[in-house]
Amino acid sequence: MTKYIFVTGGVVSSLGKGISASSIGKLLQARSLNVTMLKCDPYINVDPGTMNPFQHGEVFVTEDGAETDLDLGHYERFLDKEMHQANNFTAGKVYETVISRERKGDFLGATVQVIPHITDEIKNRFRAISKGADVVIVEIGGTVGDIESLPFLEAARQMGLEGGRDNVLYVHVTLVPYIKAAEELKTKPTQHSVGKLREIGINPDIIICRSEKPLNADIKAKLSLFCNVPKESVFEAQDAFSIYEVPLMLHKQGLDDQIVMLLRLRTHSKDLESWTAMVERLRKPQREVTIALAGKYTDYKDAYKSVSESLVHAGIAHSARVNVRFIETTDRDLESKLADVGGILVPGGFGDRGIEGKIQVVRLAREGRIPYLGLCLGMQVAVIEFARNVLKLAGAHSTEFDARTRYPVIDLLPEQKAVKAKGASMRLGSYECAVKKGTLAHRAYGAATVRERHRHRYEVNNKFRKQLEGSGLCVAGTYAAKDLVEIVELRDHPWFLAVQFHPEFKSRPESPHPLFRDFVAAALARSAQKAHAR
Repeated sequence: MTKYIFVTGGVVSSLGKGISASSIGKLLQARSLNVTMLKCDPYINVDPGTMNPFQHGEVFVTEDGAETDLDLGHYERFLDKEMHQANNFTAGKVYETVISRERKGDFLGATVQVIPHITDEIKNRFRAISKGADVVIVEIGGTVGDIESLPFLEAARQMGLEGGRDNVLYVHVTLVPYIKAAEELKTKPTQHSVGKLREIGINPDIIICRSEKPLNADIKAKLSLFCNVPKESVFEAQDAFSIYEVPLMLHKQGLDDQIVMLLRLRTHSKDLESWTAMVERLRKPQREVTIALAGKYTDYKDAYKSVSESLVHAGIAHSARVNVRFIETTDRDLESKLADVGGILVPGGFGDRGIEGKIQVVRLAREGRIPYLGLCLGMQVAVIEFARNVLKLAGAHSTEFDARTRYPVIDLLPEQKAVKAKGASMRLGSYECAVKKGTLAHRAYGAATVRERHRHRYEVNNKFRKQLEGSGLCVAGTYAAKDLVEIVELRDHPWFLAVQFHPEFKSRPESPHPLFRDFVAAALARSAQKAHAR
């Protein structure tokens, strides 16, 4: 029978429930258990695809084209396993499904209510991903006490009643704040949070305490007494050097042993050797490099979570620390901010704010011969910059930002022009890319055909393709079915490559994405040359 672990959060948001859930998954996977993950988001949006990154952070895209919560990126990176449409759902999706069924008469005239109809739909989704899994880890978004998450918590409570205590386990991630003036750790917020959870009918089996300071035996005893949890089930999660250290920190305290005991799981011996070696390389880099990430959401780092993590992964491959310098492209004096970097990365984005800054950044990378990696919009601005400053097509632009441009080098496909609804209507998910031999891309991939994940509407306009290629912009990859440009490179440049897709979604700490790996290698080479010249 499949076992379930429900992970909830208390006191404040952004405590790292996703990292805690991913770490539990990694520890159980290291014991040869088949683990899958599920994220429940309590907001009414059907998915996060239309949400502003400042509110929600990055939208992570799966192989099958689901626009999902960024925690699915953590799940994939920690477990090295693909997530899919079924691994994330929202309150909006649940209500949409139930209301649709009501309109069709599926409830035979019954009064449709939160209990049982909404909670039954939630439980159906809990069970739908259990096939072939030994353990399903369900992360419930939000904070205990939020009205939005109540149906999810009620469904989780019912799962415990129906499945039995040996088959369902509750983990509560909470904050134990350190009050500097009093020089004390305070347990009261955790006590209130657990009390709120117990009012709902859920008694946590395990508490993971986020804290700046270590928890001594007295603090753990106090939490055990007032939260009705055995002392051996109270774990601390101090701020770590890296998120990839967290599984090892929790393993050292015996978290996986406690979970295995409580769920009566039969497992093999633990195998964290490879993960430990990876963390050791991360902790002890032999060199370092600074990469400029030039975007428009830089005030909220989670907007570029997969990108920044992919740079970390590439650094691990080269035993290097990658320092990411976030640069807002609406700022002035971009040139001085890029003068000492090893490489420049322009990520994806939507809307015209900061576009001219991004185009300027591309020009600085091209003319300054600084290694450049463009992702999605980062490729489109590279094409725009080349058209303007090399082809001398004054005012060349994307019709996303200038509908009347004389030179629409980036434009919508006919089928996208007919789209009215914005949600889930872009080119989404995995598409095949044919890679041209002899290019930087082919050297990185070592393959003639690859599959990469997309999230965009606009494409390179093939009407300008001959002009672009004739002047030195190499089309290194295409989606052959529609002859769409997927990868461009500069022929006369140390390392300049831009892609229409999002390679960051497929990078892993133990297997970095080839394009990020080679980009960081080029940036390290530039930094070494500059240091030698000094």
